[in-house]
Amino acid sequence: MAVSHWLVSFVLFLLPFVTRVAAQQQGCSVANDRPSVDENNPPGYVVTTIHVEAGFTVMIDPTSPDAVFFTIQGSELQLSQSVDYEEDTLLLVFLTCQNAAGQSDSLEIIVTIVDVNDNSPVFKQTNLTEVVPEDTKVNATIVPLEDLSASDGDLDTIFYELTTIVPGTDGYFAIKGVNNPEIYLQKALDYEKFNFTTLVLYARDRPVGSSDTTNTATATINIFIEQTDTKPPWFLPCTFMDTDKRICISSPYTGRVNISEMSTEPLKLEPGPIYAIDPDYTLNEKIVYRIVGGDADNVFSVNADTGNLTMNKAATAPDSYLLQVMATQVNNIQKYSIATVEIKVINKSEYPPYFESRIYYGTVSVGLAPRSFVFQAGDPSSPLVITAMDEDFPDKINPNIEYYIKNSTDFFATKDGFILTNVMLQSPGTVTIEAVGKDTVSLQEGSTVIVVEVILATAVTVSDKRYTAGDMAILGGVLAALLLIAFVFLGLMIFKWYGKPVRYLISKKFSKEISEDYQNQSYQQEEPPYVNIKQHEMSEDSSVQSMVHVLEQPVLSLPSSHVEEIDSLPKASTASTIIFDQEEKGEEVEEEPEDEKEVKSILRTDRRVADDGYKAVWFKTDVDPDAGERVEVIEENAADGGDDSDQDLEKNEKEEDDDYDNDSHPRGLGVSFAPESSSLPVAEGVGNRSHTDAMAEDDNNL
Repeated sequence: MAVSHWLVSFVLFLLPFVTRVAAQQQGCSVANDRPSVDENNPPGYVVTTIHVEAGFTVMIDPTSPDAVFFTIQGSELQLSQSVDYEEDTLLLVFLTCQNAAGQSDSLEIIVTIVDVNDNSPVFKQTNLTEVVPEDTKVNATIVPLEDLSASDGDLDTIFYELTTIVPGTDGYFAIKGVNNPEIYLQKALDYEKFNFTTLVLYARDRPVGSSDTTNTATATINIFIEQTDTKPPWFLPCTFMDTDKRICISSPYTGRVNISEMSTEPLKLEPGPIYAIDPDYTLNEKIVYRIVGGDADNVFSVNADTGNLTMNKAATAPDSYLLQVMATQVNNIQKYSIATVEIKVINKSEYPPYFESRIYYGTVSVGLAPRSFVFQAGDPSSPLVITAMDEDFPDKINPNIEYYIKNSTDFFATKDGFILTNVMLQSPGTVTIEAVGKDTVSLQEGSTVIVVEVILATAVTVSDKRYTAGDMAILGGVLAALLLIAFVFLGLMIFKWYGKPVRYLISKKFSKEISEDYQNQSYQQEEPPYVNIKQHEMSEDSSVQSMVHVLEQPVLSLPSSHVEEIDSLPKASTASTIIFDQEEKGEEVEEEPEDEKEVKSILRTDRRVADDGYKAVWFKTDVDPDAGERVEVIEENAADGGDDSDQDLEKNEKEEDDDYDNDSHPRGLGVSFAPESSSLPVAEGVGNRSHTDAMAEDDNNL
């Protein structure tokens, strides 16, 4: 029986006195009267060794407090039973030594029991199950402290550690501290990521990493995630925006309706019918649909339960409708989503696309890079092209048709119908694929079969080399650049060869317009090409300046004998027009200064009598009687031939213009003279006009 602490203290107080008595008697002794013994030692464990003098015997005093724990075997004091530190920490035993004479000695032995870590921590429950709602707030307690605390028989401090054994669920749950096993939520839950996990809680009587013997206990906590209504509806199909799959965005729906035609069936939409789901699929709340925008004319309606889109009336305008369709949960109207539906109004298509050939045959070699052409069977130099026809078009060519391969990912079709490889083909064989031509406006389709023979690659020679689409694009770019350069060169050559005639024709036209505006209409003629270009640039509203320019016509020197006759002419008389033929004299004439180009007036009042080469036309009343044969007088009765004279004049002017156009050699300033024997129709026409009429018309022009 274990002694009380006060008794032990009393024994220790008396120990020095007892030791002196034993030393005096010296009947028996022990090797160690203060031994230490580990707990849990088995019976027979030697506590100490006893030395007995001759004639003495030793025995355990039965009145010893803990005599029951000891026994003497020969000269050894042994334990008779195992000792537990948690029950007895100190044992006291007395030994009595006697001899035949009756002398008796007493020895006191105090045995200290040493604590040994022999007890493991113990949980109240080693297996727990918890159901946690998906929308549980972060930092909320999942398993309380009292359900997870462990006890230790050695009264050691317990150290805790929490782990998870389900991959992908780390970091969601944690304990409050190393000595506090309360479990709380560390990160928001997502039912789509996981809905179950298992946690293991470790309890140790030594810190993790200690070199001492450590006893460990474990508890298993099963966590079930309960899905809650946290997400709005999703329109399908949709694309996830993140790896956690929390957000899914749907593409717009598209459809077609014929103008002025009401469909009684649900409309066919791309990529499929209007359909939304509750992403909290274990709850699967009911969803209803309705149009919330884009249908001001109430042309369409949507079925609240199925989402089928139908027509209330025909669409009368070739416009597109952009509908807004909302999907809402019945149990919570705040859980909703909106999808866009584009309905295009088109002209009715009577015929779907079709292929004139039911089967196409092609060939391609193994080992070619992706995006290589498939060639026509039997014609390895021509790429295989499929073409769909449409009877809705006069030429059967529908520009809205697109092509795609339906049952194979090894090939694909371009918009123009070329068939190309999508991967590098590894082995020869025959591949049968289905090609579809789809009208992107009416959504009608036609299909055909393509049989592709995959053959072994042959040695490439110059004659059978295949060019890829990239090679053709480079060639087209080079040819386009060369064509552009050719056009630029041709334009420069045309400008160099025909630039001068064009400029002459333009200046001639302008000279006609100006002369018609400012000359006396009774004596109007086509201006010769030598007229000063400065006259054409004059403002039309400056009539005075225009008359001055008319007076600045070039003049010819007259013979001195005619000067007096000209001086006698009335000032208001208008001279007959003298036709000059002027052509440009190359670039030298064009580069002359304006002062050198100035044209001088041909209207003079003096006659050049001495100049035999000079001829002029005058009015009949002004003719000098002494002129002799130098002047030919046309009688007034010749007026009957005025019309013919006018026609002859126009003909002569036209011939002069033609002569100028046909003459490619530059000439200087020239004067055209009529023979002396020829008649002068112009003079006759002029002679019929009175002096008073000429003055009146000049005044009007001014």
